[in-house]
Amino acid sequence: MISQSAIDYLRLNLVSGVGAYTGQQLIEAFGSIEAIWQQSDKAWLTVEGVGPKLVTALSAASSSQAAGDIENILQTCVQENIHIICQDDDVWPKGLHSCVDAPMVLYVRGELASLQSNKILAMVGARKASAEGKLIARRWSAYCARQGVSVISGMAPGIDSAAHGGSLDADYAGIAVLGYGLLAGSAQQKRQMDALAEKGCVLSEYAPHAAARAGYFPQRNRLIAGIAQALIVIEGGLKSGSLITARQASQYGRDVFAVPGSVLNDIHAGCHQLIKDGAILATDAADVLQCLSWHTSKETGSSYQPTSAIEEKIMGLLGGQIMHVDSLAEDCGLTVHALSSILLRLELQGAIEKLPGSRYTLS
Repeated sequence: MISQSAIDYLRLNLVSGVGAYTGQQLIEAFGSIEAIWQQSDKAWLTVEGVGPKLVTALSAASSSQAAGDIENILQTCVQENIHIICQDDDVWPKGLHSCVDAPMVLYVRGELASLQSNKILAMVGARKASAEGKLIARRWSAYCARQGVSVISGMAPGIDSAAHGGSLDADYAGIAVLGYGLLAGSAQQKRQMDALAEKGCVLSEYAPHAAARAGYFPQRNRLIAGIAQALIVIEGGLKSGSLITARQASQYGRDVFAVPGSVLNDIHAGCHQLIKDGAILATDAADVLQCLSWHTSKETGSSYQPTSAIEEKIMGLLGGQIMHVDSLAEDCGLTVHALSSILLRLELQGAIEKLPGSRYTLS
């Protein structure tokens, strides 16, 4: 069901030249979204930021063509099971009520209740992330999800996709925010959207068929920052869009965490700068949740118990680092051939994970 208020907001949203600020000015001037459409041209002109050109656009919003555009969007949303919500609806994300640049409407697929969670954690980072960065994002996201935290991210390659993957691993509600319409995107993105919408939701402020544009992604980032109660950055250069998201979150009064890394790799430079600027250093997902008072229980890793001294040594070596098979073989005093069968057995038992480049880490 789409509320009448949402339809009125959609109508205003489709008016060329009306953004978040002007829309809010109109609502405040006339008392409600419905009252805007009961005014004369002369009354509209009394509102700050509204000139003759915008009055013409507002008048055109009452035309049959405009009504047809709205009807087409509504029909598409009904057919594709897409909700349209506005700030007057009970399901509107709580965090957006305090954001002056919040959109007028959101298009949502999936469980609307997930937007009402009091534990929404944004997890963002580099598109060209390292294998370690993606591993951290996926593990931390799964850990947080199992603690009842909804992880929100932007469906981009790299850290974002890994974070969504962690939510799916934990079979818990995650939230994805798109920089394009819900019916746009690649086939792979649509498959991930379908999976996320089953347990959580996927949302956008753009009409269902709207294609991606460069200017849409900074807008998407401010939604991620606004909906979440806190944000973690996992990898990002000094010019990374993730830093913009983090600074936006800080302006909204959200807690910002950053994961440190090697000073020799520029992919960590953005996180180091955030820490210099006051972000909280994050080295463990449990510590992040403790800091936010969101932690419910201590989750342990694999329950597998080593059955030999060599398995115990391998698991000990991998307990705090990622190691190449050659280094493991050298430290264990084995040939790579002899070690490989042991590693395969441990991997099948879920005790260790194999990463790209013949590297291993403890599960």
